[in-house]
Amino acid sequence: MGSGGTLKFAVCEVLQFAGLCVPLFIVMQRFAVIVARVKTSAQPPGDASTAYWLIVASSIAYVTSTALLVWVPLKYMVFVKKKFLIGRKKWRPVALVYVVLSTLPCFAFLIASSEVQINNNMQYDMFTELPVSLVLFSLICIDVVERIRHCRLTGQANDMERDADIPSSVLTHVEQVTPVTPISPAVPGPAVPGQGGSTPMQPGANQLGDRNQNGAGARQETNGMPGNPGRPFSISGMSSPSVSSTAYRMSPYSYTGPLRFLSASDARADVFVDSFVFWLDTVEMVRVAGHPLVYHSGWVFPIYIFSYLSCLRVVVMPHSPLLSSLGVALQDLPFFFVRVGLIAFFGFVTPILYLMKNLLVCLAFVYFNFMTKLRVFNTERMFF
Repeated sequence: MGSGGTLKFAVCEVLQFAGLCVPLFIVMQRFAVIVARVKTSAQPPGDASTAYWLIVASSIAYVTSTALLVWVPLKYMVFVKKKFLIGRKKWRPVALVYVVLSTLPCFAFLIASSEVQINNNMQYDMFTELPVSLVLFSLICIDVVERIRHCRLTGQANDMERDADIPSSVLTHVEQVTPVTPISPAVPGPAVPGQGGSTPMQPGANQLGDRNQNGAGARQETNGMPGNPGRPFSISGMSSPSVSSTAYRMSPYSYTGPLRFLSASDARADVFVDSFVFWLDTVEMVRVAGHPLVYHSGWVFPIYIFSYLSCLRVVVMPHSPLLSSLGVALQDLPFFFVRVGLIAFFGFVTPILYLMKNLLVCLAFVYFNFMTKLRVFNTERMFF
């Protein structure tokens, strides 16, 4: 590992460790302030300073113990003893440990802060902006670092994909095929006496010609044309003999006009966009918990509980086939019912756009994955 690789490794590790520690310190410090104010306003007044520093010391002890007993050994197993985590190409152990050790305690203290204020009839701090945004931003940073750490951060984006963490625009598998030479029709020759002027034909020429025509038709059907509607599109029929059997990325089109610089695209930059878009629904749900009417009510429990369950999706590798079902089961379906309840009790504290998004995603997932396989929805037999 060169100096550049060592520097990148150090920066990634510092960012991940900061994402583990900083949200915990901020959330627990704000919780300590709330407890100190409760002690001050209580009758008789308690020792607010002792309660504050006790919670702060507990947060420092928790971060230190988890870093030494869990975080550092996990990093050693991931980077040194790679065979220890055999199935880590399908899931991300670092993200799982982060969600359990950092996100779960932060959400628990957010709920505890709400309950302490409700039980003491005070509305001091609603954790509206900094702590909540910091928790989710740290989670996004962990996701980005895990996906981009295996890529070169300098130069062009060639050979940067590893373990399918970063998607390419179009991943095409091109296979070498043998060209089929059609049989040319026989040239008429001089008539042979005794054969009635018939033209001599090569044996099996008609059969070969029909076979070539059938082969062309089969290739046309394979490429998605009518005649065999159930077959997927295959680009192997469009390959040339000079192309070797290899897998590479192809751009769907290349723009060569005067504004071709606007068509610049890099998968490493797309990782940041994809990570933020991946968490937009969870961010909106947690934002609703900061509303004054919602925060000082019992609806904080389902909001933070289901928001935490949606965070568990980060454990699965990006673009895994499991993400679709996990997204519906852990996010869209529970978020839909929570948003319906919030609108029914508090009015439009959450946008209708997200409610429709949850509903349409659930309906589309069930329809296209299950209902289209039923006989009544299989309309291919009606036309072919």
